[in-house]
Amino acid sequence: MVHAVAHHALSLNDRVMRALDRIEYRQAVRPQDRDQIFNLRYHAYLREAAIAPSADERFTDPVDEQPNCLVFGVYADGELAGAIRLSVSGEGMPQVPTAKVFPETVLPLIEAGRVLVDPTRFVADARWSRELPELAYLTLRLPWLAMEHFGADIMLAAVRPEHYPFYRRLWGNTVLSPPRLYPGLAKPVMLSQLDYARAAPRVEALYPFFRARENERAAIFGESRMSWLPASMAAGGTARSGLTR
Repeated sequence: MVHAVAHHALSLNDRVMRALDRIEYRQAVRPQDRDQIFNLRYHAYLREAAIAPSADERFTDPVDEQPNCLVFGVYADGELAGAIRLSVSGEGMPQVPTAKVFPETVLPLIEAGRVLVDPTRFVADARWSRELPELAYLTLRLPWLAMEHFGADIMLAAVRPEHYPFYRRLWGNTVLSPPRLYPGLAKPVMLSQLDYARAAPRVEALYPFFRARENERAAIFGESRMSWLPASMAAGGTARSGLTR
């Protein structure tokens, strides 16, 4: 009890930085890792009544197989605690998933040459959400780190309206489009964006746990199926969060 009280007395930055020592980010390449993440997704979305039950207890779609899509697991003490997928826009690459839902807003950005990071399928294990309240911040480090690693301009956030205030407070996201239905989901999502170059100095000053050293980003994103990326980004593996320490 005393330990719990002391933990909550720490600032958010201190709690997240302390929790980073327990976290490993892994790109899901092996079929068994991807299958475990798809099962985690299924139970998370079912718990929110966002999808219908299915016999195979998996939630995946064709975006997961696109060459500009990276699926990540977030492991706490060696256990899968959360997951997120990141789609990066690029010339000649498949559309990022949010462009299919908000084409009149997203496609002009891509046509203008802006590089977008589109995080989707952001989920957490129910038990780990309770045991590690900082899990959401730890998972959102992945799209934040991807912005600088891939030289991206804008991060999209297609989220349910009740979740938007969190992104507005955390990063300063601005609304691009009101809610509409997202294919495969029962609940509508709205679209917001983050202008990374404008927001990064303020966000990293407020929340230094979003900062990373170059070796952490390369370790996390280096092993990539994105053949359009520079060769220097094509090697790597898993990354311990301790690389940022």
